[in-house]
Amino acid sequence: MNDAPPAPAPVTVLADQAAYAAAVQLAVDAAAAYYGDGTSPLDDDAYDRLVRGIEAYEADHPEQVLPDSPTGKVAGGAVSGDVPHTVPMLSLDNVFDAAGLERWAAGLERRLGREITAWSVEPKLDGLAISARYRRGRLVQLVTRGDGVAGEDVSHAMGTVVGLPDALTEPVTVEIRGEVMMTAAQFESACEKRRAHDGTTFSNPRSAAAGTLRAQDRAYTCELTFFGYGALPLPPGDASEPAQRLRTLPHSQIMDQVAAWGVATTAATPVAGIVAATVQEVQARIEQIAEARASLPFGIDGIVVKADLADDQNAAGFSSRAPRWAIAYKLPATEKITQLIAVEWNVGRTGIIAPRAVLKPVEIDGSVVSFATLHNAADIARRGLLLGDHVTVYKAGDIIPRVEAPVVHLRTGDEQPIAVPQVCPNCGDAIDTSQERWRCVRGRACRALASIVYAAGRDQLDVEGLAQNRVQQLLDAKFITDFADLFTLTREQLLSLERMGAANTDKLLAAIETVKTRPLSRVFCALGIRGTGRSMSRRIARHFGSMEAIMAADAEAIQAVDGMGTEKAKLMLEELAEVRPLIDKLIAAGVNMTEPGATTATAVADGDSSGDAAATALPLAGMSVVATGTMTGPLAELSRNQVNELIERAGGKASSSVSAKTALLVAGEKAGSKKTKAEDLGVRIITPDEFAAMVSDFL
Repeated sequence: MNDAPPAPAPVTVLADQAAYAAAVQLAVDAAAAYYGDGTSPLDDDAYDRLVRGIEAYEADHPEQVLPDSPTGKVAGGAVSGDVPHTVPMLSLDNVFDAAGLERWAAGLERRLGREITAWSVEPKLDGLAISARYRRGRLVQLVTRGDGVAGEDVSHAMGTVVGLPDALTEPVTVEIRGEVMMTAAQFESACEKRRAHDGTTFSNPRSAAAGTLRAQDRAYTCELTFFGYGALPLPPGDASEPAQRLRTLPHSQIMDQVAAWGVATTAATPVAGIVAATVQEVQARIEQIAEARASLPFGIDGIVVKADLADDQNAAGFSSRAPRWAIAYKLPATEKITQLIAVEWNVGRTGIIAPRAVLKPVEIDGSVVSFATLHNAADIARRGLLLGDHVTVYKAGDIIPRVEAPVVHLRTGDEQPIAVPQVCPNCGDAIDTSQERWRCVRGRACRALASIVYAAGRDQLDVEGLAQNRVQQLLDAKFITDFADLFTLTREQLLSLERMGAANTDKLLAAIETVKTRPLSRVFCALGIRGTGRSMSRRIARHFGSMEAIMAADAEAIQAVDGMGTEKAKLMLEELAEVRPLIDKLIAAGVNMTEPGATTATAVADGDSSGDAAATALPLAGMSVVATGTMTGPLAELSRNQVNELIERAGGKASSSVSAKTALLVAGEKAGSKKTKAEDLGVRIITPDEFAAMVSDFL
């Protein structure tokens, strides 16, 4: 095992020998299901906690260790095979934080008696390890990991795995090792095929990939994806140089060779492997990969760190179950199994009727989750969900948790169908079911109060003195139907309201008049278009410069906005068409429809380079900036949203988290962990006063 122990991690505490024996049996059964068809009753995090609890109990009671214990065994000792591996396919030991990584690296360097100057850093893919054997460049056999010594022949899957060619670009005899998995798109397609076949669905991409890889008699075919992570020459080898020299190449060069032979690697993805010179550089890359995790089209559950040089690997050697020169840096679990207790049907500001899952509380990625999105009624039907189901719940980054699928093999027969509403849950009017996203026939008018309160909020139009009860009075009096009507209110109308005196009336009218001068970014945000919150509204406003340019844009032009994908652009076009009458009312009322300092999309399209030059001259051009802590000096009176607006007016990109991509941290009082992280990453840190001086022309 490693010289230095991994960082402490949560464990399942076992009180006595009976609890230990039960835990061993549960772990063995779960591992058999996990490595079999992927239908384990435990999620990854629960299984890891259980095994760590077994390890802890065995350390305290070595005389009670059971022969079936999963500790120290590849795949928990639950699987085997009849095809011997040419070289054992071992598991990896784990660390769970930066301190654990540093301890492991320091222990490895002590073992070698020298400093390691090249570390390979690459994603730990969430799939099934296999070896692909090529003879003279032709794919001849696929073998699973099994127990690490021998695996199962799954050659019947050849031809269904993207990234694993039938023939290499050179006639070499070689074994390519890697991970078979399903991308998000492949998983959705597989679920559709399974639903059409037997009405059920897969619980998650990994179980779908496991079942598909082994299936030989299905009536339908599901596509898989392969990413290579290593290669070695097959005995007795071949006469060609490329395969034989793999024994002495650094890992990074081996991966270059694998890609050159035409096998897919992660090189073309946002989480491509790199070589780092120091552990600090390794940690920085780990944070970059972790940050990209939520946006990847495939699953990862950690980062693999290896000594890159063959000499270091050979000198370090192996333990009974893992190489000493490699470690898996595990990321927090983003998927758990819990129970679906109920479904709530809520109506949003735009009239969209959205179901929300009420869950038995479960901890995911450091937070307790009690609710998750279900998208719409059609989505519930597609996933085949029932009340009382055990379900997989997925969360990544700051994305709202969502229910993936029912865990069908855990059903007891007590589950019940989910009732869908027949009328609008908010107002009782009819429901428009012509599209998958159901909507009240009254549209935004159904939730007019919520829409107007949102638009008048501090981070949108910031209408001082317009509280929710006042908006309700205006709606009840039929003086307004949407927030554009605020700009046509008369003094007489306001004075007629209960508890609305002359002073309050004049103050509110003055506040509304001031709001007319707000920048386009705030006006656009106030529209409440789905998928365009504060940050995206600022990007849209700065990109187009005017509401006229936004309304004239097509889907391609909208996609040119940073962070605006195909689906978001399509949705934005639909929403813009819907709120066109509202926008026209705002224009007629004299509300500002331009963004100060923006380079208009029209000027760029016409080939006017002056906009580009002006953008480049901005003090924060191209910089990712994070503001944290309490602002002081000239920034003291600004809200965090206003500080972010200031950053973007000065040409920067406001971000809420520190990463290796961060160019500048504005650290106010009590900056906390973000400042510490910036110091570790070598990010430039300045005070609010220094930042104010830097962007003084935009204050």
